[in-house]
Amino acid sequence: MNFPVLKGAAYVLINTPHMIINNGSTCSTERIVNPDSEFLKEVKNNIRSFEEVVNYLPNQVYIGNLKPEELKNYKEPWVNAEYKEGKADGKMGAIIPEEEFIAIMKICDSFDLVHLSEDFVNEMKPIIEEKYPEFENFFGNLKAQDISDAKQLIENHKAEALYHNGEICGYVRQAHDIDVNLSAHTIFENTVSKASGVLSAIELFRKSNIDAETIDYIIECSEEACGDVNQRGGGNFAKAIGEIAGIKNATGSDTRGFCAAPMHAIVEASALVKSGVFKNVLVVAGGSTAKLGMNAKDHVKKGLPVLEDVVAGFAVLVSENDGINPILRTDIVGRHTVSTGSSPQGVITALVLEQLKNNGLKLTDIDKYSVEMQNPDITKPAGAGNVPEANYKMIAALAVREGEIDRKGLIDFIDNHGLPGWAPTQGHIPSGVPYVGHMIEDLTNGDLNRTMLVGKGSLFLGRMTNLFDGISIVCERNSGKVSEGASISEDEIRKIIAEAMRDLAENLLKDRE
Repeated sequence: MNFPVLKGAAYVLINTPHMIINNGSTCSTERIVNPDSEFLKEVKNNIRSFEEVVNYLPNQVYIGNLKPEELKNYKEPWVNAEYKEGKADGKMGAIIPEEEFIAIMKICDSFDLVHLSEDFVNEMKPIIEEKYPEFENFFGNLKAQDISDAKQLIENHKAEALYHNGEICGYVRQAHDIDVNLSAHTIFENTVSKASGVLSAIELFRKSNIDAETIDYIIECSEEACGDVNQRGGGNFAKAIGEIAGIKNATGSDTRGFCAAPMHAIVEASALVKSGVFKNVLVVAGGSTAKLGMNAKDHVKKGLPVLEDVVAGFAVLVSENDGINPILRTDIVGRHTVSTGSSPQGVITALVLEQLKNNGLKLTDIDKYSVEMQNPDITKPAGAGNVPEANYKMIAALAVREGEIDRKGLIDFIDNHGLPGWAPTQGHIPSGVPYVGHMIEDLTNGDLNRTMLVGKGSLFLGRMTNLFDGISIVCERNSGKVSEGASISEDEIRKIIAEAMRDLAENLLKDRE
């Protein structure tokens, strides 16, 4: 069977200190319900510098400058580590400062909804033109406008402020007077999601040496939704990202599934490539401003900096088998079905164990599992524990139940088959995909042979169902053998037709005789 491959992956982190306070859901809600709270007074003093964000160990793992396993060499919490060797440019991506991102939001502005001051544009325009030549066709978007009406628009909720060095440098205005789906708040969130998705795609093309024009289809899988009063989540982020990122020959659509959406998207991309409908499918997602500082109250209360200080994004390319890159086993896909239920054991059994057993594999046959890779520095102070570790404990418990290991081997199983978490808690971002870039290396130049990507989602957040969700897929080292599969050339078709016609003629002659 000729399977599709994971041809490349890239990741971005955008450090957004002002957006934590002005656009994150926790701070925004607090300003409404308790505007004089001590938290709002204190949170500004707990924001990290760009240099601190770059030197943060989990961030260096996210963009590929450190391997996940290297986190084990440092004592938790990693925020206290004396690490000073971080770089903003990584092997698999980049960490980007807020001011550059604001300028790129304007680059991505198709309806003149982002207004920037003349001073800010004059400062940023030469930087953007030098650093991002990919945006050459859209440099004209980066123009200054009069923002003297900023205070009035912001106070009347007709615009969301943009800040640089503590001062308003512009705003994102509403796209309609009464449509809440086109409010300033929503347009701001969607512009951030679009721009971070564009940067993720650009990083993929840069770091994986992939030609944007070879992409046939784009699947966007973030947690935001764009539309108007008549189609609130109609989309299409995929085409919007493709337009700015120079993906000229692709069409595309959006996939939504809360935290599990990236894994749904990768499975969908694999099916499209496996079927021959498309050759190169880009899976991409921008980040969420709502999740900025989501657990900031707990972090501040415990004397920690606000650790949810980055908007994250990623891009993954699924392509036809090239005989080199890791294959996606489309015949080993785990599913959380409607009847699975919500118990942790039932969820992991459905996503991990059942399909392995159906294909004659054991839990110990998977060298590494990539589950919900949330950074424990963020989740433990908030009372959510170590999320990846909890997933690995459940998988290890199943291995004990299945008789694959004894109870004494449970900790070793977690150490050998698990990974420490390093991803920002941006909902969909931690869900399996943070490991893809490292996994490509592990399954090509490393010593691993088989891995599993696992995504889980909380569908009850939408108040339409109490169900959980999830999907997984096994990835393997490429054998180097590329079968022809169902692909048949025109010459082969002509030959088959000619042979069939000859056989038919011979049969007719025999019948006459």
